[in-house]
Amino acid sequence: MPGKDSKALRIWQLGLFAAVLLAWYVLTSPTLLPPLYFEDPHKAAFFFGEPLKVAARIWDWFSSGFIYPHLWVTLVETALAFGIGTVLGLVMGLWLARSPTASALLDPYLKALNSMPRVILAPIFAMWFGLDMGSKVALGVTLVFFIVFFNVYQGVREVSHTVLANARMLGANDRQLLRHVYIPSAMSWVFASLHNSVGLAFVGAVVGEYLGSSRGVGYLILQAEGTFDFNAVVAGILVLTAFALLLDWMVTIAERRLLVWQPRGGETEKI
Repeated sequence: MPGKDSKALRIWQLGLFAAVLLAWYVLTSPTLLPPLYFEDPHKAAFFFGEPLKVAARIWDWFSSGFIYPHLWVTLVETALAFGIGTVLGLVMGLWLARSPTASALLDPYLKALNSMPRVILAPIFAMWFGLDMGSKVALGVTLVFFIVFFNVYQGVREVSHTVLANARMLGANDRQLLRHVYIPSAMSWVFASLHNSVGLAFVGAVVGEYLGSSRGVGYLILQAEGTFDFNAVVAGILVLTAFALLLDWMVTIAERRLLVWQPRGGETEKI
């Protein structure tokens, strides 16, 4: 039964999560185990943090409201990078996939830009846009754009020639082909790329905050590293991870609503 399988999977996932937390607690508690890797058992807690103290730090951040301004800055940077990078990747992918001449002309430049480690652009963006939100958004856009672009480009190019021929025989013009054939064909590729793009948008925001900022969760993590407060470092990482998962879940919901026309696995085999 699919429902029972899904429920059992959730139970196993929660069990694995609980096991990881338990192992983390035991291995970082100086009184539960004899010294293993470190001669001084307190060093394990110093280098890996303590789950109870990490949870207490997260609770303190949210209960006092301290983290909300920083979290808001990081989320806005992430959302802007995600949205701008996705739109640019979608438009460029559709254009170049349907323009062989432009695609052949720009292909080596796009491949060269894609092969460049985008993190090295962060100092350049800081000089161009300053240390405010603009430089973080620009870095995030460069990370999101290429994933969306190449997925859209591939999705449009793999449109069935038979479907295109039939649509043209029925009198569809270029605009109708774009709306009813090319974009629907690319949508599944787009959403596949968006799941990765959410995480990369966070990466762009946090890396930018590392290099120079006075606000943001990345700034909090950097400050905690400077004072050797590993519990705060882990707390910041967990907060970012939780909100990245939340955004990924929102993308999944949008995908289910917008791609409801697509057959599910096995349905295409039914007569």
